[in-house]
Amino acid sequence: MSLRAVLDTNIFISGMMLPGSAPGRLLNIWLEGTYDVLTCDAHIEELKRVSRYSKIRSRVPSFSIGRMVNQLRETAIYVARLPAIDASPDPWDNYLLALAQTGEADFLVTGDKAGLLALERFGMARIVTARQFLESF
Repeated sequence: MSLRAVLDTNIFISGMMLPGSAPGRLLNIWLEGTYDVLTCDAHIEELKRVSRYSKIRSRVPSFSIGRMVNQLRETAIYVARLPAIDASPDPWDNYLLALAQTGEADFLVTGDKAGLLALERFGMARIVTARQFLESF
């Protein structure tokens, strides 16, 4: 069984903005098939919504976001139903915890220091930074 991970939206955006960064390298090795990414409707919708912020649009072309959304739809493991979870300091991140739990993720990768990273673990999933996740390879 392949390693399974949930990548927070901030990892996708950072990786597209800075391809040589740890998040950028994570996106590349995912697309090479090194590990599996879990996704769901809320995940894809958040990526599309965040990509419309002017500070993001000015740094990441819309076609790059569209391509990433398509790659998620084609390549990631899709989880259809998520349980209601209320465990994150940021209620908007609860779906990521639900996705990690339901999809049996090994890792939830985020740059959210005050929120998700503070939890350290949720169910089976270790909650780590992009750099920490890269170290597992």
